[in-house]
Amino acid sequence: MLVPAFFAALRFAQAFRRLRSRGRSDHAGWDRPLLFAAGLALVVLPLASPLDAAGDHYLLSAHMLEHVLIGDAGPALLLLAVRGPLLAFMLPAGCVRFVAQTPLHRAFDWLGRPAACAGAWACAMAFWHVPAVYDAALRHAWLHDLEHASFFGAGLLVWTALIDPARRRRLSVGRRAALAGVVFLFGQALSDVLFMTTSPLYPAYAGNPERLFGISPLADQQYAGLVMMAEQLVTLGTCVALLGASLLRPARRRLATA
Repeated sequence: MLVPAFFAALRFAQAFRRLRSRGRSDHAGWDRPLLFAAGLALVVLPLASPLDAAGDHYLLSAHMLEHVLIGDAGPALLLLAVRGPLLAFMLPAGCVRFVAQTPLHRAFDWLGRPAACAGAWACAMAFWHVPAVYDAALRHAWLHDLEHASFFGAGLLVWTALIDPARRRRLSVGRRAALAGVVFLFGQALSDVLFMTTSPLYPAYAGNPERLFGISPLADQQYAGLVMMAEQLVTLGTCVALLGASLLRPARRRLATA
């Protein structure tokens, strides 16, 4: 994860410098590096900090926090940082041409549809939180890496549709808000299962005699559900609020000029 993060940061720095040198500070304000650094930190630090060990060995709630940061909050901030011309300057031209000239562009186009990206996000969250699959990922490093990569990829798909960083205007503001609502409902379904189940679902945590902070397996599982609910309320709730504000902005302008 550190190597891709380094190259992503390098590409961002080059794109940011090029736009600033062309006098386009309107598309490369100093808020962009702050957003990019925050997004990169939310993707990398959960995997390179004590939170990773706590989630792998002791607490489902810590692991859930890791998952929602990698698959939701981190991608959202990264895409906010690169929206507009920065994205075009950041993507390698050779890769863009290759995708455009092969069937891959049709696959990416399909994945950008609301049903496809919401379905990918829901499937990733649901599949990897099946107890048998979840415990298998804890036992096998390569499977665990695949799990995290799928969360990040699904998060990029959903937030690309919500933020529209390339300004394709494929979805109206209303449809983007509806997509955010659907993703929230998917997340809450998983959150409710974790919060309302009356017995521990994950043997890897239930069978561990060492209890971090003295938290019981069932309470830890309920906390995991609350973590997911709280994170989605913040990220998707903020997204819907901003989309609503953008809908009201033209009406305010008309009132101001009336």
